[in-house]
Amino acid sequence: MLDFGFSEILLTSAIALVVLGPERLPKVARQVGNWMGRARAMARQLSEQLEREVSAEELLKEQSNPKPPAVNRIAPPPAPYEPPASYEPPPAPYVPPIAPHAGHDACADPPAPPHAEYHPPSTAPTTPPSND
Repeated sequence: MLDFGFSEILLTSAIALVVLGPERLPKVARQVGNWMGRARAMARQLSEQLEREVSAEELLKEQSNPKPPAVNRIAPPPAPYEPPASYEPPPAPYVPPIAPHAGHDACADPPAPPHAEYHPPSTAPTTPPSND
């Protein structure tokens, strides 16, 4: 649009003040402001009306050229799993054999290892050790 700098606005205001005088300048400035507001409103209404007309035309074009019906875009459910024809089940997991044990109670203590005969101190044999 028009490019007005600060110096141009200041010069125009000074000339308007000299030509119109201090009594009439505020009234004229108010009228010019009203005219500018009306011009902006009319321009906005015109652009909005043009946009409505263009969108109505596009809508009519779309209605006159119907698109083919939408294809079902939902994927079918997956097929159930079938193993291949040469499928062999995996071997059974290794389980070590259970060793036979003495006795019938699985929770019983294991037998004590063989050891020298034990005599408590009060019943120990009284024979002195030999000095050979």
